[in-house]
Order: sequence, then C-alpha cells, then structure tokens
Amino acid sequence: EMGRKYWKKRSYIFQGFVTEDPLKEDSTPDNPIRRFIIGPQIYQIIRSALMDPELEELPTDFLRGVDFRIAKTSKGGFADYSTSKWSRRERALTDVEKAAIDQFGLFDLSDFLPKKPTSVELKVMKEMFEASVDGEAYDMERWGQYFKPAGMSSATGDPNRSAAAPAAADEDEDISPPKVEAKDEVSADAASSNNASRAQDILAKIRARQNNG
Repeated sequence: EMGRKYWKKRSYIFQGFVTEDPLKEDSTPDNPIRRFIIGPQIYQIIRSALMDPELEELPTDFLRGVDFRIAKTSKGGFADYSTSKWSRRERALTDVEKAAIDQFGLFDLSDFLPKKPTSVELKVMKEMFEASVDGEAYDMERWGQYFKPAGMSSATGDPNRSAAAPAAADEDEDISPPKVEAKDEVSADAASSNNASRAQDILAKIRARQNNG
C-alpha cells in the first residue's frame, strides 16, 4: 500500500490525430491535432518502433508513416495496454490532416513540460516526502509558499480566504524540517529522480515505521 502511495508516476507527451474513435466523442475541437498523455506501458511500445534501426521510414513520416492502435484490456484487475501496436499498413496523411498542420502547426511539446524545480524546491520536496513517510501532519505556514493543496491560501491555510503570495526564498536559505505530504506528481517525480541514491534510506524509514506500528 505504501509503495503504491509513494511510487513515482511517469507520463509522456505525444501529439497526433485521432483517426478512429470507438468512444464517440460528443464534440471535437477545432484543432484536430491532439496532445496525448501516455503512460509507460504504451510509451515502451512506441519507443521500440521509433528506435528500430531496420525501419526504412519512421512511423511518424507524413507520407509513409503508420497509425498506432491503442487496445485496452484488463489483467489482474488493472488496465493493460500491452496489445497496443503499430499498424502494418502505411498510410499517408489525408488532405484534411495536412491542412490542419498548415493552419494550426504542430505543438512544441517542450512548452508543456513542467517547470524544473530550483535547488530550494528540490530540498523542500525531499524533506516534505520524508515528513510524509514519518506520518507528520501538513503545516501550511511553513510550506505553503512552496507547495500547497489546491484551493488553500498560502498564508492562512483557509481554503475560503485569499492572501498575497509570499516572496520567494533565497536559494541559500536554510530549510527547516517539513510537515507535509507532497501531492504534486510532477514535482515528486523530479525530486525522486534527482535523489535516487537515497532510495535505501527511504526504504529503511518505511520498514522502521511498519515495524514500530
């Protein structure tokens, strides 16, 4: 249970057209070029094809590319996408799809990546995580200027009151121990990847807490 709670969640951003939709959307956007948030299972299938040195053309080629078909099944009570695959038949973009690219242009996907945390924010995230593992309570006054639950005021902790955001801390400022559970998936992921060497310490904390309980 604790592993599911704290395990970092990876996601990847792609763009493309929806060529077949069994869900039958009620309405479609004016710009048919969609952005997709893809999980690791589908990402690995996509990546293996893009990295295949024997391919003569990339699957994303406008003239000789292929469609990607997402298939969702269930395995062990969880969603399973392992049967998703690239089509074996080449398909050029249609005139409508080409016109959409000319009109709207492709997205610069780097614009949608999260802001990289500063050294202070990384330090805060690490200590927030450790406090959460230790079962400490949230402290808005101490950590609200960095991370806070949605809808809650930075200064008061009252979700119904607004307050001016405090000035950002200097990067050399000492960070006192936190009392908050990190909820921002992107930030938690950045902190986790930046502090991978501390995994054994984190596991030791979790085991010690379980033994004491």
